[in-house]
Amino acid sequence: MNILGLLISFGLLMLAMSVHEFAHGLVAYKLGDNTAKNSGRLTLNPLAHIDPVWTVLIPFTLFLTSGGRFIFGAAKPVPINYWALKNPKRDMCWIGLSGPLANFIFAFLLSILRRVIPASLILNSLLEKLILINIVLGVFNLIPIPPLDGSRILAGLLPEPVASRYAAIEPAGVIIVIILFATGLLNFIVWPAVRMIAGLLGVPF
Repeated sequence: MNILGLLISFGLLMLAMSVHEFAHGLVAYKLGDNTAKNSGRLTLNPLAHIDPVWTVLIPFTLFLTSGGRFIFGAAKPVPINYWALKNPKRDMCWIGLSGPLANFIFAFLLSILRRVIPASLILNSLLEKLILINIVLGVFNLIPIPPLDGSRILAGLLPEPVASRYAAIEPAGVIIVIILFATGLLNFIVWPAVRMIAGLLGVPF
């Protein structure tokens, strides 16, 4: 097993996740909620966003079990005080969208950088890997299964009390995602979108 490859992939994943969580915290702060800022989460420092299971155990397990071909994980969720927001229902949509959108913007900027700077084979490979990690992170989080970001967006668009009943399935959300992953159904949701976006950015997938 390529330990160096694991450490590099993990470092790139941490960078993408930090951008994602920082965006959540920043948008929440701009919309009136100081919780993330007061909790030290309004930062790009990866150490502030580490979750022992989702940030360490799961990415390492996926990397090892896939023979180094795949790595994915999640950061510790940014704390949000729903009632501190100026317009809670609407603002949760924007907060939910901000994380995936930040990853897509980051991937787009990296794709421009990849084209304009004279890059070595190693640097080009790192940029491609970081772009793909950001795309996967953005697409995955848009799946409307609580507690993923897509569910925050959908809940903000649904009328009450439908939104409340929908949000109530959050305790089972992680189990649903694990089942989708284990059965391979997640591949039919995530990879076509990842392939399309990577193609638009000129990144091989």
